[in-house]
Amino acid sequence: MSAKKTGFYCNACGHFTSRWMGRCAGCGEWNTYIEEALPTGRASRTAAAGGEAPIAVTEVSLVDDERRSTGMAELDRVLGGGLVPGSLVLVGGDPGIGKSTLMLQVAGTISSSGSRVLYVSGEESTRQIRLRADRLGAVRPDLYLYAETDLDAVEKQVGKVNPLLMVVDSIQTMYDPALGSSPGSVSQVRECTARLMRLAKERSISVFVVGHVTKEGMIAGPRVMEHMVDVVLYFEGERHQSFRILRGVKNRFGSTNEIGIFEMSGTGLREVTNPSSFFLMDYAHRAAAGSVVVPTMEGTRPLLVEMQALVSPTSFGVPRRMTTGVDHNRTALIMAVLEKRLGLMLGKYDAYVNVVGGVRIDEPAVDLGIAVALASSFRERVIGGDTVVLGELGLTGELRPVSAVEKRVREAARLGFRRCVIPRQKDIPAEPGLQIMEAATLAEAFELLFG
Repeated sequence: MSAKKTGFYCNACGHFTSRWMGRCAGCGEWNTYIEEALPTGRASRTAAAGGEAPIAVTEVSLVDDERRSTGMAELDRVLGGGLVPGSLVLVGGDPGIGKSTLMLQVAGTISSSGSRVLYVSGEESTRQIRLRADRLGAVRPDLYLYAETDLDAVEKQVGKVNPLLMVVDSIQTMYDPALGSSPGSVSQVRECTARLMRLAKERSISVFVVGHVTKEGMIAGPRVMEHMVDVVLYFEGERHQSFRILRGVKNRFGSTNEIGIFEMSGTGLREVTNPSSFFLMDYAHRAAAGSVVVPTMEGTRPLLVEMQALVSPTSFGVPRRMTTGVDHNRTALIMAVLEKRLGLMLGKYDAYVNVVGGVRIDEPAVDLGIAVALASSFRERVIGGDTVVLGELGLTGELRPVSAVEKRVREAARLGFRRCVIPRQKDIPAEPGLQIMEAATLAEAFELLFG
C-alpha cells in the first residue's frame, strides 16, 4: 500500500508547495506552512462539471432579485438593505461574542414569516440549540435544526428542506469527505467555502457562514475565504460590556464600513437605534480634562463618540504611548505637531488615548479631537460639555476640510450640543441652536476652545 501524498498549505493565503518553506512564496509570511494530506479520490468539486455556455452581456436579464429583510434594521443596514438571494455571508468574531445568538435570532425572525430556514451546527447538538431558541423566543415550525459536519449530508438535506436561508455554524467544523485532511485545515475550509458558494448560487438561497477568529483578530483559515464570499462581517465588542458592533468590511451588494449597534441582554441582542446617545449617555455628568466629543462617520451614519486622553509625567526613561480605538502612529504624529507648532513639550510625559465604548475610528476627521483631548489633559483645562470638534490636521498645523460636514453637524445639533469647531471651508451648514466656529489652523482652534 503506497503512502499518502502530502503537501504544504500556507495558513494565511492558502498557497501550496510540495515541500516545507520558512517563508510563504505567496504572501511573504513566515512559518505559516502546514502539512496536509492531498486528496486521493475524485478531483476537487470547486468548479461545476459542464456548466452553462457563455452568454452575451446584452442578453443578461436585468430583473433584480428582491432583497429580504432580516427583521433587524441594524443588520439590514450593514448588509446594504437586506439579504440578497444567492449570497454567501461570512460572520466572524471572538468566541462568546454573540455570533450564534445573532444567527439564531435572524433564523427565528425569517422563519416566523413562513419561510423555511435550515440551521446547520457542527459544534452544538439540536437540544442545545433548542434551549437557546427558547430563551431567544425563536422557536418556529419552519426553523429546521441539523447537527452535522459532513458537507455531503448537508447538501442532501438542503435538497429536501429547500430553505430560503441556511446558517452554517461554523465553517471550521465542516469537512469534505473527498479530502484527506481534518476539519478546519486550510484545504477543508477553502473547499467547503467554495461548495457552499456554489450551492447558494445554484439554488438561489442566502447562506450565513460563521467563522472563528484567531488571536490576531482575523478569521481563522486562508484569507482566500474572505475573497470568495460576497459579504464579510465582523462582530466586535468587549465581554464585560453589553453592546456589540457589527462591522461590514466587504460587501458586493452595498457600501462597506457600515456598522450596526446591538446591546446584549438576557433575551438576546437588541438593536440600538440611537447609537450616539448610547455612547454619550453619561458624558454630560462626567466632563473632565482630557475629554472631548468628536462627530465621526461610519459608512453613511454620523456617530458621536467621546475621545479621552491622559497625559502624565513618565516614571520610566522612555515615555509610553498607548491608544485604543485610534491609530497609534497617527497619534504619535499629532503629538509631534503639538510639540513643534504649539510648544507643548510632551517628550517627558506618558500619553494614553482612548475612544469610549470600544469603537474603532480610522478616519482623519478625528485628528483635531485627539489633539484637543491631549492638550486638555496636559493643561488641565476642561472642554465644555456642549462642544464638539472635528477636522483633519496637517503637519504644518493647518486644519483641512472633512467630508459630510452637514450630517455631522446635524447630528450634534440633534443631541443638544451648542458649539462646534470645524475647519474653515465653503458652504458651512447652519443648524438652529448650534454655534459654528471656524478655524484655519490648530492654533486658532485652541484659541477658540481654551481662550
